[in-house]
Amino acid sequence: MILTPLAADRLETTLTVFAESLPTGFVRGVFKRIAPAADGARTDGKKSLNNHSESIDLIAKFCIGTKPGAPQLDVSWDGSVLRSGTEAYVLLHEVAHYQLAAPERRGLVDFGLGPGPETGDRERAGRAQSLFGLAREHEEAMASLLGILWEAELGHPALASLLDQNWLEGAGRAGTAAHFASTLDALKGGGFIDDTGRPLMQLRQHADD
Repeated sequence: MILTPLAADRLETTLTVFAESLPTGFVRGVFKRIAPAADGARTDGKKSLNNHSESIDLIAKFCIGTKPGAPQLDVSWDGSVLRSGTEAYVLLHEVAHYQLAAPERRGLVDFGLGPGPETGDRERAGRAQSLFGLAREHEEAMASLLGILWEAELGHPALASLLDQNWLEGAGRAGTAAHFASTLDALKGGGFIDDTGRPLMQLRQHADD
């Protein structure tokens, strides 16, 4: 959910301010891939259906199982299969969580992170939670940005997710730019994106500390 709604007539200026606050080179180049134009709209109709189909195709490439129905029926990820009855960008966010979760948490409900915004059975997800505090927040930020990069890779409206997930909140501030840059560096250091910021089919291999 967007913390501070951004009027359409302010979007282009905000994107420029944010881009200019980022380090030149790798970080700024990745941002331009996410937001090649000032269009923060979601898709609808046939395009939306195509995006959903492409997200399901990517899920299959990771050999992740799916089942019909919305996450509100129980949980997004039950430890073995993913609920497919949700928007494409949500599915790509879950793919990112699958990649970033420690091996022992890939078999836990909602990756051991506790209930998410779409989780129906919040008690069940809460019982499975095993990552807390700053470690959880760090992984959530990485999953957010990795999911957005998958959207950009597939030609989906990545900027809409960047806005929804509040990466532009406080655009122009040093801390906002540093958070974006450090999260990108963490993804690159973990082998989840390449030298241009394109996402890779890498799975985390090490356990939680």
